[in-house]
Amino acid sequence: MERSDPHTPIEPRSRLQIFPSPATLPLPVYRDFVAMLFGMWLPIFGLGIVFVAICLLVGRALDNGFILLLAALGALTTALRLTTLRAYCRSAPVADFANLKRWERRYAVGNYVSAALIALLNVDTITAHAPLLHLITVSLVFSFGAGIVSRTSVRPAICVISLLIATLPTIAALGWHALEPHPIPLHAELFGIEALIVAMITALSLQTVAHLYRTSVEHHTARHDMAKLARTDALTGLSNRLLLRELFQHHTAAAMRMKNQVALHFLDLDGFKAVNDRFGHPAGDALLEQVARRLEDMVRSDDVVSRLGGDEFIVLQVGLRADSEAELLARRFIREIGKPYVVDGISMSISVSVGIATAPRLGIELERLLACADAALYRAKAGGKARAIFCIEADAAAADLAA
Repeated sequence: MERSDPHTPIEPRSRLQIFPSPATLPLPVYRDFVAMLFGMWLPIFGLGIVFVAICLLVGRALDNGFILLLAALGALTTALRLTTLRAYCRSAPVADFANLKRWERRYAVGNYVSAALIALLNVDTITAHAPLLHLITVSLVFSFGAGIVSRTSVRPAICVISLLIATLPTIAALGWHALEPHPIPLHAELFGIEALIVAMITALSLQTVAHLYRTSVEHHTARHDMAKLARTDALTGLSNRLLLRELFQHHTAAAMRMKNQVALHFLDLDGFKAVNDRFGHPAGDALLEQVARRLEDMVRSDDVVSRLGGDEFIVLQVGLRADSEAELLARRFIREIGKPYVVDGISMSISVSVGIATAPRLGIELERLLACADAALYRAKAGGKARAIFCIEADAAAADLAA
C-alpha cells in the first residue's frame, strides 16, 4: 500500500539540540533541509570569486607565495563545490535517509575546506602586520559567517563547525598579534578589541543558528503535517480523494510506459448501515478502521488504499498484466472483509461488493473510471451483493452520459 511520505519520530521541541541527528527529523523535513543546502549556488560562487580576488590582492601586496597558493586552492574548491551541487540536482529527488546523509557530508566537506582557507588567509595576513590588508581579510570572515548562518542553519552541525573553523584561528591570531610589542600607539588594545569583536560576533551567530534551526524545524514540520492531513482520511489514516488522484496519475503514466494496467476497485460495504443503526456511530467508526487495516494487509506496497467517505473504499491495484489478477484480488476482498469483526466485545458481520474498472483500457481519467467502477458496483449490489463485477461498455457509456 502506498502512503504519503513516511515519518520518523521527532524529538520534542524543547529537546532539539544544536547537533541533531537526521533521524530526529521527519524524512520530508530532512529532505527539504538538504535540498536547501544544494539549492544556492550563487553564494558559493560569489564567495569563491571574492576569496580568490582578495588572495591575489594580498598575496601581491605582501609578495607572499603561500597566499597566492591559497587563491588557487580557493578556485579549485569553489569549482568542486559547484560540481557537487550540480551532481545533486541531477540525482534529485533523493528519497532515503542514507543517501541524503551522504550528500550532506559531501556538502559539509566543501564548507569546511572553504572555512579553513579563509582562516589560513587571515592567520598569514595578520602575522605580516598589514592592518589595512588584514581588515579586508577579517571582513571576509564576517561575510562568510553571515552567509552560512543564513543558508546553513537548517543543518546546524555543519553551520557551527564551519563558523568555528573560520573564526577561532582568526581570533587566536589577532590575540597573539596583540601581545607582540609594536611602536604604534594602542597597538595591543586595538588588536585585542578586534579579537573580542570577532569572538562576540561568533558567539551571537551560534545563538542565532540555534534559533533559526528551531524555527525552521517547526515551520517545515507543520507544513508537511498540514499537507499530510490534507491528503489523508482523518478516521482511517488512508489516502483521501486528493492523494488518490495524485497517485493515480503517477501510476497510470507508469503503466502506459510499461504497457501494464491499473485496476480501480470500488468497494461498498454491505450491511454497514444496519451495524451503524444498531450499535451507534462509534462502533461503526471502529468497524471502518478494522476494514481499513484488513484492506492494507491484503494489498502490495505499491498499491493504494483510499477511503472516499462513509463506507466507500477505493483500492488502486498497479502493475497488472491481465484482468484475472484484479479479479483474484477482488475475490480476496470479498472473502476477508466478510469475516466477523469484534468491536467492544460484540461480534459483527458485514460483506462487501466490488466494481472494477481498468486503465488505460477504459481511459486514464480518474473521475470517469470511478463512475465506471461505481456503475459496475451498482450492478453487483443489485445482483445479490458480496460480488465483484468488471465495468463493461454499457457502464462506461452511462458514466459518459452522467458526466
